[in-house]
Amino acid sequence: MLYRRFVLPRLIDWAMRRDDATRLRRLFVPKAVGVVLEIGIGSGLNLPFYTSAVTRLYGLDPSGELIELARRRASAMAFPVEFFNQGAEQIPLGERSVDTVVVTWSLCSVDDPAVVLTEIRRVLKPGGRFIFVEHGLSPDDGVRKWQNRLTPVWRRCAGGCHLNRPMDTLIRNAGFAVADLRTEYVPGPRPMTFMFEGIAHADHSPGA
Repeated sequence: MLYRRFVLPRLIDWAMRRDDATRLRRLFVPKAVGVVLEIGIGSGLNLPFYTSAVTRLYGLDPSGELIELARRRASAMAFPVEFFNQGAEQIPLGERSVDTVVVTWSLCSVDDPAVVLTEIRRVLKPGGRFIFVEHGLSPDDGVRKWQNRLTPVWRRCAGGCHLNRPMDTLIRNAGFAVADLRTEYVPGPRPMTFMFEGIAHADHSPGA
């Protein structure tokens, strides 16, 4: 309990300051526009990369300790920022109420990614953007074997993080059209560093 409350939030904040993470934030977060929901806002490391195209930001995270760090960073923002200290399985926003949803390195740790993705689809306006940067299941057999072996232990010490979720498949299965997808290994141990990066749009057509 003490580890999860006091040690883990600071470890996450430190770990997510890596140069490769900053590079991906700089590349994708500025694509957010209008009313934005960031799921897994953590300590607010994405905040400096939002542009004047954002009119309002909702930040959601289950860690109160990380949200307190994010509040300090949010005080310098030019647009209003509102925080929700909770998980993403029930997003406290109305249907089709946001223009952009941003998720960076958070779908790996939610209890049920399918439920969270359904909620993201619900709150996105037609034509809205779902911007994601996630690590997950590698296409390489040897790496996948290690991801499957390590995940049961890794998730216990890394805040529920799963190394082996097929992020692109999960996103498509939730009713999103992936308009832009990049995959790559970033520096570090390969089981932890295979990335899915891109933009998707919700299909709100009848029967979808």
